[in-house]
Amino acid sequence: MRLKLTAAFLLVSAGFAATQSAPTRPKITGISHLSVYTTDAKATEHYYATVIGAAKLPDPENPKGVKYALSATQWVEVLPLPAGAGVNRLDHSAFNTDDVEEMRRYLAAHGWKTPAHATKGTDGSRWFGVLDPEGNRIEFVQPAAGAKVDAPNAVGHHIIHIGFLVHSRAKEDTFYRDLLGFKPYWFGGMQDDKIDWVSQQVPDGHDWLEYMMTSGPSGSGIPAEMSQRQLGVLDHLSIGAISVDTVYADLKASGRMEGTRTDAHTQIGKDGKGQFNLYDPDGIRLELMTFHALEKPCCSPFTADDPAE
Repeated sequence: MRLKLTAAFLLVSAGFAATQSAPTRPKITGISHLSVYTTDAKATEHYYATVIGAAKLPDPENPKGVKYALSATQWVEVLPLPAGAGVNRLDHSAFNTDDVEEMRRYLAAHGWKTPAHATKGTDGSRWFGVLDPEGNRIEFVQPAAGAKVDAPNAVGHHIIHIGFLVHSRAKEDTFYRDLLGFKPYWFGGMQDDKIDWVSQQVPDGHDWLEYMMTSGPSGSGIPAEMSQRQLGVLDHLSIGAISVDTVYADLKASGRMEGTRTDAHTQIGKDGKGQFNLYDPDGIRLELMTFHALEKPCCSPFTADDPAE
């Protein structure tokens, strides 16, 4: 009897210890940055520093890169185009977390391939990268404490969403929704019977990831027939604005957009929000977007609160 009680105690103790040591998912609070490639560093600097108005800073993750910051926690990373990139101009997308090491442990505990430890950036931030189910590179960043950025001429200071090419909504959902806890926000398409965009917010904030659905071959990777221009429309970031029309008017009046590829005018998107598109020298789209819808959205209602300024 004593042996049975001892064995039972050991089993309960082992189960308790396992429960205590199992990592829990830390908070994912918003977008950190989008990392893109350039073939013309000077032209790209003019675009992000002058047209967009971001602050040019040393890249904390890669000495070959440049950081164009909109705030202390959100930025665009620009890297030299690597050999063999083809039409691709997106290196990775990144989200902010409050505990990067716990996030690494959490993903590893759920069978995700992670590095042995997080990397410390030159600015004091910490980060690591993984691949999502379709092979997109995703980073998790714990921002440096007390960081400050001065970007008074920026068109906006809040990256409210990022988007990239996705083949399978169900496959990607196993990572972003099932494992990471992203929550539904909105979905829609150019036609009512077709879904082109699926938006889901980070679990502990209101920034969102937008699946840019492709009708090309299933699987992963860039469809062979897709051009750099087409891919740049899909792989994008969005900066929030109270009034897109006001930002557009200011940019036009100041002459800052001269020589930059942009849409001809502002518009109301299918989600009912005001928007205006600009494109960096390699075609990555930057979408100025109002925080709130100006008209009723098509296709589906919003199911979570909007981000704020």
